[in-house]
Amino acid sequence: MDTKVYPMNQPWIDSPFFEQEIEQSALDEDTKQLVKDYAEKGYLILDTELPESTFDRIVELLKPHYTSPRIQDAWNITPLVREVAGCPKILDMLRILYRREPFPFQTLNFQVGSQQKTHSDAIHFSSIPERFMCGVWVALEDIDESNGPLHYYPGSQKLPFFNMADIGLSGAQDAGSYVQYVEYENFVQKLMIATGQKKEVFKVRKGQALIWSATLFHGGEPILREGASRHSQVTHYYFKDCMYYSPLWSDLPIEKMYMRRPVNILTGEVVENKYLNKPIMGRTGLSQLTDYKNQLEDSLRKLKRTLKG
Repeated sequence: MDTKVYPMNQPWIDSPFFEQEIEQSALDEDTKQLVKDYAEKGYLILDTELPESTFDRIVELLKPHYTSPRIQDAWNITPLVREVAGCPKILDMLRILYRREPFPFQTLNFQVGSQQKTHSDAIHFSSIPERFMCGVWVALEDIDESNGPLHYYPGSQKLPFFNMADIGLSGAQDAGSYVQYVEYENFVQKLMIATGQKKEVFKVRKGQALIWSATLFHGGEPILREGASRHSQVTHYYFKDCMYYSPLWSDLPIEKMYMRRPVNILTGEVVENKYLNKPIMGRTGLSQLTDYKNQLEDSLRKLKRTLKG
């Protein structure tokens, strides 16, 4: 009997051969269980083991910079934000969960609860191969049910991924805007009810992190205690050797893909898009896939001429 696993070009946690792969892996039993839990539930909780002083200093340094509930890419303000994004415990776990090299490309720092409606990150940040993206939420203070904690729906990452066309909208029509995002949020709310998803609330100690899958549905709970802070940092990660794009602004059937050129905030370098290990589309924004198709067809014509020659 052939026990060799077929080498899928996707995260092993999403592979149809996952059970076989995890049993054949060299991971210890405790780590195997963590990976199995992540594959089943779509999230994982761990301690960052960073000093509390790091979190306190981030809170202190960012306070004068808030003009809204959140600051994007605050690593441009203080390198301590980059330090949290590059936490060794987090990066090591991501390497195990995805078996590919992760890199942080965006940070969001919050001083209060976001109260954001339920969504999945994949509508904003997707990849080819699919699902090589995740989010990590780190508590910069103790958080309970009163100050707007995070909520999530365990196992919801197993639902099919729905793009804008699936809900009857053109993503590319309003590329770069959030005009249609409200309709997406309405769809998600009905989806959670129709599929019987069960919500859980993340009550957490300072320094703990929640890793979630790109397709795990999550959001922010209401702030019940008036004036309560909820200092936290979200870091979004991609993984190397992928194409990176935004489904919210894309229409793939008509060859319109809103490409991203993410910056690895640990190195400051742009991570170029790759398809099957080949560089592709060195630009940002709405790119015609026709360009790539024409390149392939031209290469095939040249190959045919060479073979005939």
